[in-house]
Amino acid sequence: MEAQNKEVAALVEKITGLQAAIAKLPSLSPCPEVDALFTDLVTACVPPSPVDVTKLGPEAQAMREALIRLCSSAEGKLEAHYADMLAAFDNPLDHLHRFPYYSNYINLSKLEYELLARYVPGCIAPARVAFVGSGPLPFTSLVLAARHLPNTLFDNYDLCDAANERAKKLVRADKDVGARMSFHTADVADLTQELRAYDVVFLAALVGMAAEEKADVIAHLGRHMTDGAALVVRSAHGARGFLYPIVDPEDVARGGFEVLAVYHPDDEVVNSVIVARKVDAQATGLQNGRARAPGAAPVVSPPCKCCKMEANALEKREVFATTATELSV
Repeated sequence: MEAQNKEVAALVEKITGLQAAIAKLPSLSPCPEVDALFTDLVTACVPPSPVDVTKLGPEAQAMREALIRLCSSAEGKLEAHYADMLAAFDNPLDHLHRFPYYSNYINLSKLEYELLARYVPGCIAPARVAFVGSGPLPFTSLVLAARHLPNTLFDNYDLCDAANERAKKLVRADKDVGARMSFHTADVADLTQELRAYDVVFLAALVGMAAEEKADVIAHLGRHMTDGAALVVRSAHGARGFLYPIVDPEDVARGGFEVLAVYHPDDEVVNSVIVARKVDAQATGLQNGRARAPGAAPVVSPPCKCCKMEANALEKREVFATTATELSV
């Protein structure tokens, strides 16, 4: 225990130093100094650690909250920078690999798709998906549309109109993906009836950065999503909680959802993933969209090979059925 305490103290000291250095930067736009500091930060946070950031003292908590906001700002500037760079190509989607965290998003999107296939079988081929907090470089929607959900319509929501304008330019040359991708400038708090149209809603990690804000967003989704629809929430675990907000699965349950799975990666994928399903409030005794007694969240292992094979088979079956229907028309 003493050794763990020393390890945690050393990590917090290191992160505190990096946060102070990042806070002093004149700009968070990509440049060698910014890139080096954030590389050091990610390198420090990704390895397994005994730290529970939710139990740190007030000073460390304040530092962590400030750091997450700095990370959010830097991530937005990084995505905007690469969105502008990619937009200069004839077909921007052919050059997504130039983004430095490309492989992370490929693996994260694949993981989320496999978890949906494993725990929400009805979502193996959703008709319509919403991504809340899509940003200027909506990687998840782009990857899912191109690799896993070839017949799904995607609605991307972001607070920033400039981010949406950048994102639109990325799909302009791809007739297939571009035709299935829409972008909307809106606050999730203003979305009500729109949410009933979706089979799956993805909630980005940086939508609602404080725990209370995140819980409010999830409760809002719970009030307006259709019963049976799936919710995919990005969270963080361990030291990765210095980079992104940690979502309490019980907040998801209290928001009107049945938590089906919680997955904490141990590789280059930084975000944890919570998969849940909107429940019928009347049938389950929810009051004002909040559960009376949320159960323990099931922490799951990576999707096994048989689940991956099942997901691939179902995906191919759906594509075949759609193709056959089109040929018969």
